[in-house]
Amino acid sequence: MKIVTITLEENVAKWAKVWAAKHDSSLSRMLGNELKAKMNLDLDYDRAKESFLSKKPQLLSSLGDKYPSRESLYD
Repeated sequence: MKIVTITLEENVAKWAKVWAAKHDSSLSRMLGNELKAKMNLDLDYDRAKESFLSKKPQLLSSLGDKYPSRESLYD
C-alpha cells in the first residue's frame, strides 16, 4: 500500500466521511475502491480497443457490388 495525501474542500470531506461511515468503510478505503474501479474501466477500454484494432478489415460486400442506398435501408 502507498500512503497518499489529498486535499478536499471541507464540505466534500465531511460528506465523504459520513458516506464512508454509513457504508461501514473508511474514507481511505472508499477512495481506493473508486480509483481502482476507474482504473479497471480504463484497462477494460484499452483491452477492447486493442482487440478491435487487432482484427483485419472486412469487406461488407463483394468487390464490384454497390452498397444499398440509405433510402432503401431506412424506408
